[in-house]
Order: sequence, then C-alpha cells, then structure tokens
Amino acid sequence: MANIANKQMICEVLMEAAKTDKDIVVLCSDSRGSASATPFFNAFPEQAVEVGIAEQDLVGIAAGMARVGKRTFPMSPACFITARSYEQCKVDVAYSHTNVKLIGISGGVSYGALGMSHHSAQDIACMSSIPGMRVYLPSDCYQTKKLMEVLVKDNEPAYIRVGRNAVDPVYSEDDTPFEMDKATFVCRGKDVAIIACGEMVLYAKKAADLLKDKGISATVVDMYCVKPIDKAAVIEAASNAKVVISVEEHSPYGGLGSMVSQIVAENCPKKCVTMALPDAPVITGNSKEVFKHYGLTAEGIAKKAEELLHG
Repeated sequence: MANIANKQMICEVLMEAAKTDKDIVVLCSDSRGSASATPFFNAFPEQAVEVGIAEQDLVGIAAGMARVGKRTFPMSPACFITARSYEQCKVDVAYSHTNVKLIGISGGVSYGALGMSHHSAQDIACMSSIPGMRVYLPSDCYQTKKLMEVLVKDNEPAYIRVGRNAVDPVYSEDDTPFEMDKATFVCRGKDVAIIACGEMVLYAKKAADLLKDKGISATVVDMYCVKPIDKAAVIEAASNAKVVISVEEHSPYGGLGSMVSQIVAENCPKKCVTMALPDAPVITGNSKEVFKHYGLTAEGIAKKAEELLHG
C-alpha cells in the first residue's frame, strides 16, 4: 500500500464498507475535494449528501439521519466542524449518544497560510470536554485504517481529526499494532517518556532515535485515543521515566498535555512538560515550517528532553 493521506484512507475504508452497508452516508460542506471524498460521492451518490458551506446544518442533518438508522460521517475542516458546529456536536450528537462520526479534516495548522481562521488549535479541548464524545487523532494512514474499521461498525459518537497531507508512516502495512482505546508503545526506555498524538508521533519516534545516539533511552507513546485517554499507559510510561514530555499540534491549554499532566500529578508526580503551539497567533507557513519554528520537530523534542534531564 502506498503512503496516503489519512483522509484518503478514511474514504477508502468507507467505500469498502458502503458496498455492503447501505446505511453508511457521507456528508460534506462544500468539502468533498479537500476531504478526498469525491470517489465516494461518485461511487455511492445515493449515500452522499452535499449541504454547501453550512457546517451547523451538516452536523444537524447527520444527526437527524443517524436517529433513523443511518451511519453518518460528516466531513468538514476541523476548525469549522468543531467550532461553528459546537452546539450541534454537543446537543444533537453527544448528549443523545447519536451515532455520528465527525471527521475533522486539515486539522491543526494544515491550512498554513490561510491563517488563524482556518487553524484548529482548540478542537481537542472543546470536543474532549463534551460528555459522550470520543476524540481520536491517528498518527498515520495505517493506524487510520485500523481505527476506521472499528468506528464504521460501532454505534457511539466520535470526533476524528486528521491532517491535510500524507505524512511519513509511523507503522507499516504489515505491522500496525492496534487495540481500540489503548495507546501504542512505539518504543520503551527509562530516561524520558514522550507521549504524543496525531502527526507529532512520528517526530517523537524520530526524537527517540536521536536521543539513543546520545545515550538517552526514551519511551514513545502513541496516544491516538485522546479521549478516552489510556490512563494506564500514561502511568506506566511516566512511572518508568525521569521526566515526561507531551507533544501535540494544539493549544497548550486543555489538550493532551493537560490530560497527561493531570494523570501524572495524581498518580506518579514528576516533572511534566507540554510541547504545543503557542497561546498566540501562529506564524504563517506550511506545517513543517510552523512545526520547526515552535520546536515541534524531532530535533526540538530531543533538545527539550536533554534540557530536562541535564538541566
């Protein structure tokens, strides 16, 4: 399998499932192209709905269809489906346990030069705070496939955030360890625990390789399941390390780092640092340029680990 964008993998899984399940419906808000959903719309026109640029309607219609037995997958830019449609996500979907899988495409800073209006740096916080809403950030296309194969069959709400472009894989087609709602230990060490989600997992993995060359052993945890967070994995990783670093493409408030810090403070107190986007307007640039500027790279993570360990 060629390396593809996570959003394309979502479409492929849905197309395969739709061959036998006619209740699967994909909905878009003038976003089928950017969601890689055009093949689905072409292949299954009677199972596809285009609502135009109306994200609140998108979620409301998806919830209504789900209430009569459809398995709905509304797809829209993460910044809009979580912020503009927040009331619908909360009341129409989560509170009523309606089987809607909210697909947030081009998450984080994927839109680059389009700026703050199109960044989704608060979505983990706002969606995780809703009772009944699960939040997932898969790290590559292979993990996305495993996740979607489960979600396409279950009956509870979820928010899935994916980036815009294809990223280098963390795993492989033949080796993608996956257990639903359980974090994956990418590697294990005794000096520093790096807990990451989404596209940051690859950088964490590469940082562990850099640290190994300097005699520092790192644990890397892929916390694709931000909610429900795998508390046991956090405790295991933190208990066996001297310091803990969480890494996320998100605001420093209310995201993965906040959750990890709470768990560590309550169960195995030690130094715990969050690496994230700033609580300020993000610089203009593509994803890699933004990540480099804020140290959200393999080199940046490794440097932070060395600073924490050696002071």
